[in-house]
Amino acid sequence: MQDGAEALGVELERMALRAVRSSYQDLNGSFFKGSLRPPVLAWSDAKSRLGRWSGAERTLELARSLLTEHSWGVLIEVLKHEMAHQFVDEILGFTGESEHGPAFARVCQERGFDARASGLPAVPALEDERGRALSRVAKLLALAESPNLHEAQAAMSAAQRLMLKHNIDWVDKRQGGYGFRHLGAASGRVFEDKRILAVILGEHFFVEAIWVPAWRPREAKRGHVLEVCGRPENLELAAYVYDYLDRTGARLWKEHKRENGIRGNRERLTFLAGVMAGFRDKLQAERVKNREQGLVWIGDPELAGFLKSRHPHTRWAHFRGAERTDTYGHGRRAGREIVLARGVQGAASGSVKLLLGRR
Repeated sequence: MQDGAEALGVELERMALRAVRSSYQDLNGSFFKGSLRPPVLAWSDAKSRLGRWSGAERTLELARSLLTEHSWGVLIEVLKHEMAHQFVDEILGFTGESEHGPAFARVCQERGFDARASGLPAVPALEDERGRALSRVAKLLALAESPNLHEAQAAMSAAQRLMLKHNIDWVDKRQGGYGFRHLGAASGRVFEDKRILAVILGEHFFVEAIWVPAWRPREAKRGHVLEVCGRPENLELAAYVYDYLDRTGARLWKEHKRENGIRGNRERLTFLAGVMAGFRDKLQAERVKNREQGLVWIGDPELAGFLKSRHPHTRWAHFRGAERTDTYGHGRRAGREIVLARGVQGAASGSVKLLLGRR
């Protein structure tokens, strides 16, 4: 649940509904080729469901709780679910099946929608083999907390190799089971440190990362949030890494300020960009070592297909990076010394349970 679950008020709800209408139009074009006729959109106070399509009234309802208790990403997934109901009802004309019958399931599967009949959009459950792999990673990351830098680095490298081997083996099985997760809070601007962090997850942690639009209901402003797609064990690890690096970057900046007598935060973003670039350097060096041992990750074409089904129309954007000042250099050197360990508590994504265990 997000902080501050109190009602938004009439004006903010009206603006949020306008954002929902805009999202509906975008989704209609992307997933249904503009075939859906826009319905009446409305907020609902229903407690037993998050959304409802009523063909008789041509109304698509969304629960108000989606605005106050959940992220915008969850709201969009519920909207997609109800649009799939509308498509089956008005375009396919399937009236003889149950509400969540084969036709509805097929429409959702083809578009990467969550087809469950109730509840929140969910990450696929971890199977025994996947759960065991993640538990072994957790144990190695616990060893990476060693005060001996050499032992800590060796444990982190072993954890990376373990997940690399696991994913190479799993790709050959072609068993699918992909899901998605949104990491961090939606923000108006995506700064360079977060862009590099997204690249790190995509390059080294077996997920596809993409920045997706989001509406921030309490600020009544547009923004973006990071979405990662992948198998459940990789989503779990990616969420953990995101939180760990985000918090570690903040800690390193505080230490840099204290050591250099810096009072303000004018160069904070430059330093953080350097930190993420430095950690990326470190991971790329590890990748070279793994290749020398015959461990080569060539990607997962089925995951790429899953991403394409969720986001049929994507575009690349180019950004200007932070100025490469001395502060950036200090951050980059600090980033190269980061050892991924098991020490994150109370992470923002709420998704690191398997990696934390008991302290």
